Amino acid sequence: MTQMNSNKPNIDASVKYTEDWLPIKSINNGMILTDDGYYVTGVKVTPKNIFILDEGSQNSTLFNLSTFYNTLDFDFWLLISDRPVDIDMYLSELQVAYNHSQNSAIRKLIMQDINKANLFMSREYNVVDTEYTFLFKEKKMELVQKKLHTLISGLSNAGLSSSQTSNTDLRMILDSFLNDGIQTNFKAVM
Repeated sequence: MTQMNSNKPNIDASVKYTEDWLPIKSINNGMILTDDGYYVTGVKVTPKNIFILDEGSQNSTLFNLSTFYNTLDFDFWLLISDRPVDIDMYLSELQVAYNHSQNSAIRKLIMQDINKANLFMSREYNVVDTEYTFLFKEKKMELVQKKLHTLISGLSNAGLSSSQTSNTDLRMILDSFLNDGIQTNFKAVM
């Protein structure tokens, strides 16, 4: 069935678009506002490699994290996603340092770093940063703030740094799950 409107081109009413099934009104202040009045937000955790710590510190971190999980009295989603690492700026800085260095031993070390970085970026390796994000939904803003505080302070007590998700973080999560990790770039249509 085709509809005709003087301001719009012919639109096939049976065709569904992403906007038709995503219940999102807006993304502002690090929160997604859904059509049914929920705020979806959370915290992004700075990764920490506990396996480089001594055994006592590892056990302490795991115990504190377990305690943190057990104190959460609300539903949440823990999202773990990998993001490709872009080290082009790092490679550029290495190249500049190599070009400015007069010492052959230092130049050799810098070249080894450049070669290693290029090897990691080759197709043989899949170099990624792993991101951890806790998300929840809530209708009341005061409960949103309380839950954010609970997450950030609980993670801090477990020795992990975190911060509220940003608009960019939320858009990246949506891109990752809806577009198979391919970031979309929205541009004006003329």
